[in-house]
Amino acid sequence: MEEKPAKILIVDDELINRKVLEGLLKASGLECVTADSGQMALSLIDETIDLVLLDIMMPGMDGYLVAKAIREIPKLSDIPIVMVTALSAKEDRLKAVECGANDFVAKPIDSTELSVRMTSLLRMKGYRDEVKRYQQRLEQMVSEKTKALRATLVELEHARLETVRAHMETIHKLSAAAEYKDEDTASHIHRMSRYCAVIADQFGLDEDAVDLILNSSPMHDIGKMGIPDAILLKPGKLDDQEWEVMRRHTVMGANILGGSSSKYLEAGALIAATHHEKWDGTGYPERLSGVNIPLFGRIAAIADVFDALTTKRPYKDAYSNEKAVSIMAQGRGTHFDPTLYDIFIANFALIEDIQRECRD
Repeated sequence: MEEKPAKILIVDDELINRKVLEGLLKASGLECVTADSGQMALSLIDETIDLVLLDIMMPGMDGYLVAKAIREIPKLSDIPIVMVTALSAKEDRLKAVECGANDFVAKPIDSTELSVRMTSLLRMKGYRDEVKRYQQRLEQMVSEKTKALRATLVELEHARLETVRAHMETIHKLSAAAEYKDEDTASHIHRMSRYCAVIADQFGLDEDAVDLILNSSPMHDIGKMGIPDAILLKPGKLDDQEWEVMRRHTVMGANILGGSSSKYLEAGALIAATHHEKWDGTGYPERLSGVNIPLFGRIAAIADVFDALTTKRPYKDAYSNEKAVSIMAQGRGTHFDPTLYDIFIANFALIEDIQRECRD
């Protein structure tokens, strides 16, 4: 598909200036739209415009006011604006920057200078537009998968499954879908959920609460269904943009599971949203700290990290239990709730029993 030329809006009250600029830009293969006033410019500007060449000294609405008005339009606020002006005083340029200008070109126009400044700004806008398109595609994909999952969950709720066992089996299958995509097996969710139950029980929670975390924690990573495979299965280290996308699985999971009449799905939404929060407030997505992190999220954090460390992943081999515990010990009181971590260690024999029973 042939790349579409950039579209430039030229704003100047002098016809000769507009013609000169239009000739220079068209010779460079750019598409042009012209306006002879600030009011006309605002009536013509839309999301198809890639850059604005804006004269400052115009009757009625000058370039300062036009730039400020453009910056106040949410969908257009990041369009590059280049002021074309004969003004050279420092205060004039500072005022232009305050109103939203990105750069300046002095009159009379030097075609080489104009080309260099525009090329840089158009390249940056192209990068931003690509990020926006990527985000839109991702949001659309997540929306479609969320709708499909919500439809399934609503159907399950309305069908009122005949037995709790059948209901739990369905939830585990749904949870396993995310794990299989992550090149893991269903054994991970069984181990992780049973580790959670041990910690919850030894912490002193009642039988109903232990049952609730046992059967809701398998859904902690269901949001990974919305993460592109290229990121989820990447064998190497994620870059900053990829890591930002990966972190969204917490919010995606909470959105998928939230709003249900099922206590298990509601608890699953809570765990999905909070199992990557850290005791010292450096986790995500909300940077909660201490007891502000829901108890189920704090418990799931310990169980999930231990199983992640002791399981082979695309980017690492499995660690021994001894090494995993050594690594986790460094996070006591920073990553993990110290009281819950101590319970986990005090009952490590039970954890190892579960580990042996649920090997991949």
